[in-house]
Amino acid sequence: MIKALIIDDEPSAVNTLSLMLERYIPEIKDLRSTNDASEGIHLLKSFQPDLLFLDIQMPLMNGFEVLKHFPRINFKIIFTTAHDKYAIQAIRFSALDYLLKPIDADELREAFDRFLQREVVQLGEQALYNNLLHNINVRDQKDFKLALATTEGTYFYHPEEIIRLEGESNYTKFFFTNKKTILASKTLKDFEEILTDHGFIRIHKSHLINKKHVVNLTGDGLLTMMDSSRVEISRRRKEEVLENLKNK
Repeated sequence: MIKALIIDDEPSAVNTLSLMLERYIPEIKDLRSTNDASEGIHLLKSFQPDLLFLDIQMPLMNGFEVLKHFPRINFKIIFTTAHDKYAIQAIRFSALDYLLKPIDADELREAFDRFLQREVVQLGEQALYNNLLHNINVRDQKDFKLALATTEGTYFYHPEEIIRLEGESNYTKFFFTNKKTILASKTLKDFEEILTDHGFIRIHKSHLINKKHVVNLTGDGLLTMMDSSRVEISRRRKEEVLENLKNK
């Protein structure tokens, strides 16, 4: 039996999400809710839900401040928010889940299915939440740490430590400035969406590079990176990539 809790200061948002969960997520058998963050902290301790739908933007105490009351987080979280680019970036960098308001029924179902998958495969949840709190508290997005889930565990890197990424089917291989490589269990497209605002360029269907680490561009469209690796710019992306590199 899956237990869930909603913490959101807007009664209408709680009512809407409660109805959607009742209609589209029959796996949740016990659902509780509150409009008060302090009461939410009490419910998290007494009710002990498996899944928390947590609003980020609340008066007096926001969603991230609620989490600070739990040195050990033993529940999964799906954040809910109106458009808040900084918070969303921090959440995505931490390999956690969120829903944009107004919540779409299909996106809700997809997020819940990901929750079910996370229940089966543990990804070092506490470390992910600790990383989220780090990302939220830094002053600049360049200081975010990216969570990378692998078969050997979860690793955390600053964007500037990444030289390039190479897509391998449903996985992505990372190449770092310390000469280490990691195979992460997300697609290159997933990481492109996260890293584009951090100086990364898609130069080929299989390659994403950090333009800070480009050393040289040859006339035949090959980029030399700081680790001496050479990657090809696809013909159809060449003009766009060259323009982007000018702003390095």
